[in-house]
Amino acid sequence: QVQLVESGGGLVQPGESLRLSCAFSGSIFSIYLMGWYRQYPGRQRELVARITSGGTSGGRTDYADSVKGRFTISRDNARNTVNLQMNNLKPEDTAVYYCYLNCDFKSYGSRFNYWGQGTQVTVSS
Repeated sequence: QVQLVESGGGLVQPGESLRLSCAFSGSIFSIYLMGWYRQYPGRQRELVARITSGGTSGGRTDYADSVKGRFTISRDNARNTVNLQMNNLKPEDTAVYYCYLNCDFKSYGSRFNYWGQGTQVTVSS
């Protein structure tokens, strides 16, 4: 079984920063996509940022328009971790943030989706 554990959420004031981390473990092969989603009360879960394991640069990133220029997603292959640096936080960023992993489990070609438990981020003055 693949496990994802998030950390780094909390309460901050507008303009401050937080860093979310997601550590994953298990019999993982061929990681295709890692990312962060968030969910507001009463709404569908939505994409915040994602990063691929391929590409000539070693990782291709994509961001929601609302977080471009403020959030940065990154990988730490040595620690099997994906991170989200969140700068200049706004009250609109208040949500539960979920780590996401799309990979092959135990063998190549299986392509499973995995989710973390979620971590609360609250931005308030």
